[in-house]
Amino acid sequence: MFGDDNLVPLVLVNLLGIAGIVVWHIQGGNRPTGRLIVQILFFTSMSLVLYLGGIAPHRPDGVHTQGFGALLSKSARILWWTHLAWTIIGFIQIYVRLNRKSREAHLIQDMAIATIYLGVALSVLGFVFGMPVGTLVATSGVIAVIFGLALQNTLGDVFSGIALTLGRAYAIGDWVQLNDGTEGRVIETTWRSTNLLTAAHNVVVLPNSILAKQGVRNVSRPDETHQIALRVRIAARQRPRLVEEVMRSVLQASLVIIKNPAPVVALKAIDAIAIEVELQFRVQSVALRTPATNEIIDLLHDQCRASGLSLAVPAESLAVVPAPIENQYPAVSDDTRSFRPV
Repeated sequence: MFGDDNLVPLVLVNLLGIAGIVVWHIQGGNRPTGRLIVQILFFTSMSLVLYLGGIAPHRPDGVHTQGFGALLSKSARILWWTHLAWTIIGFIQIYVRLNRKSREAHLIQDMAIATIYLGVALSVLGFVFGMPVGTLVATSGVIAVIFGLALQNTLGDVFSGIALTLGRAYAIGDWVQLNDGTEGRVIETTWRSTNLLTAAHNVVVLPNSILAKQGVRNVSRPDETHQIALRVRIAARQRPRLVEEVMRSVLQASLVIIKNPAPVVALKAIDAIAIEVELQFRVQSVALRTPATNEIIDLLHDQCRASGLSLAVPAESLAVVPAPIENQYPAVSDDTRSFRPV
């Protein structure tokens, strides 16, 4: 259509590519669907012009090797590859928005975008500038190994973050507990770290590698309810059945704990001194642990006083007193040899 002179399609492709970049930036990121439609239109127009002009963007230019024509040829191919990358990225972003899985999808989106840009960069170097891509890949591999050794801690955090994200161990807003006792609500997750808002209203920044090594207990799943176990020692002067009834009345009188599922009174142990009881109950969220425990302890004190129950001495405070020795030396029978101290 354009004849033997390829300068006209090259000029048109450059103009379309530059206009597409300008429109792409003017639209901004608030309208991804409209941005994608405009991007598809510009990319399709550029591809059509190149096809009608007999120009293959995936092959080095054998005609325009120097001068202004070579500059137009290289810039047209670079713009075409750039718009191809943006079009693919636009489809990925639309898919992420429709999928509505922000954390996992955004991670996949970042990885896909990085892969697309890397592939486009290698394609430009190979197809536009005619550079040996295989040698570049091998060289970049050596450089990647060097950077990997230098940044192994950071890369460990990054890959741990990817594993935690794909495993869906937690999400924004979940309350998590670590094996070392650290706990808080997840307020932000990045490639390298996770931020927790503790009960003391402090922000704790934890590298993802530490989370992966220690293990995370998510107390917000399958729901926000949280179970509490409170142990009490009652003096063993009353029947265990009466102790159980009093403990059950304590749980029923509470206004903070959840009544469905019903709280449980478990008689754990008994000895000559105490009956050990465990009160198991649930609260609506982790934030209600302290108010619920305080209320149960207060009700427990009142109910025990009203029912004549006494709290037993803690087992740790009991001291073992050896029995008095009546004779310093044991008695020896007549037919055995007697021993005396030296």
